[in-house]
Parts: sequence; C-alpha cells; structure tokens
Amino acid sequence: MAVSARAVRAGRRTRRFYVGMAIAFAITVFAGFSRSYFLKSWYGTPELSRLLHVHGLVFTTWVLFFLAQTTLVATGRTYLHRRMGIAGAVLAALVVIVGTTVAILRAKTGTSPIPGVPPLGFLSIPFFDMVVFAILVGTALYFRRRLEAHKRLMTLSMIALLAAPIARMSFLPLPPGPPTFFGLADLFIVAMLVYDLSTRGRVHPATIWGGLLIVASQPLRLMIAGTPAWLAFAGWLTR
Repeated sequence: MAVSARAVRAGRRTRRFYVGMAIAFAITVFAGFSRSYFLKSWYGTPELSRLLHVHGLVFTTWVLFFLAQTTLVATGRTYLHRRMGIAGAVLAALVVIVGTTVAILRAKTGTSPIPGVPPLGFLSIPFFDMVVFAILVGTALYFRRRLEAHKRLMTLSMIALLAAPIARMSFLPLPPGPPTFFGLADLFIVAMLVYDLSTRGRVHPATIWGGLLIVASQPLRLMIAGTPAWLAFAGWLTR
C-alpha cells in the first residue's frame, strides 16, 4: 500500500515537472520573440520576409506540439501521443531545414546580431543549434520505446533551441552575448539534473550525455567561429 502511494506521488511529480518544463519553454519562446514576431504589430517592428514568417510558424508549431505531446503523456493518453509521433518527426525535420536555411541566408546578407562578430563567424551559433537539436531528436526517436531516455532527450532538444529567444530578451538586466544566453538556457539543464537527483538519487544517462552535448557545443562553436576552416565552410554554405 505504501509502495503504491509512493508510486502515485512519484508519477504526479513527474507529470508536473515535464508539463511545467514544456510551459516554461513556451513562455521563454513567446517572451523572446514577442517584439519581433508574436506582438510585432503592437511594437511596430519592421515587416518580416515570407521565409521568416515560415520560420516563425514552423518553430511555433514545434513548441506547441511539444507542449501537446507532453500534456498527452501527463494525462495518460499515451496511445494518441504515439500516433502523433510520425507528425512530430516530420515537424522536427522541418525545424532543422527551415532553421538552417534561415541562418545561412541571414549570414549571406551580412546580418550578425552580435556587434563586432562577422556574419560568417556568427553562423556557427545557429548552425550548431540545428545540429545539436537534430542529434537529440534523432536519438530520442531511436529510443522511443525507452520512455525514461526518450522524454529526457526530447526535453533537452527543446533546451537546445532556447538560446535564440533568450538572446532577444533585451529587457533582461544582464550583459548581452553568448555567455548570457547560453548560461540562462543551461539553467533548464540544471533543473533536469536536480529533478533526476531528487527523484532517482542519480542522474539519468540521457540527461548526462544530452546535457553534455549541449553545454560542450557552446564554447566549441565560439572557438571555431573565427578559424579559417569554419570561415571557409561558412563561405561555401553562403555561396
């Protein structure tokens, strides 16, 4: 009886954690892109190109899809969650394709949101966002029958996308730049570590390896951004 009660409490805590994370992701994305996309008519920001509207639509759909899938699992509708898996895989592929295309075209037009950083050098940040996202989602789909690994990897794939909206939160009383937007995004990984330790007594391997992939990629992409090899590769991408 006691074991059953503990299992019920553990299940409730798990549902609250993952749904709470999904809601936090949605709020983060909305706050970051409110001026440039969601509330652009309110703020009077410049009109977006057709491609950027497609980009916003695809990424918004992915965030809402992730929230819906998390909620389906939390409410016990796992059958419907699985049925929507193929649509999720297609949508994730669109995220990678559209995200990479937009990053390359913005670099091609000479756009760099970080002062002093050349466009080809900055391209390493969004480009590896897409690489890391693709790896995490692909691994999560591969381990879709291992539920504990699957849900952690999918959650980490969302975290891999959060640097972009956080970087656009100009209202934050923090210095702009990669240390800030990467560091704030990594706080979500810390939350996963704390959750694992408090519920399992140890960190799940998916959290360890997925979190390390995200964190290790951040200084790595900054280190290679100005190298001749990367600039040559970025130049080839933008030709």
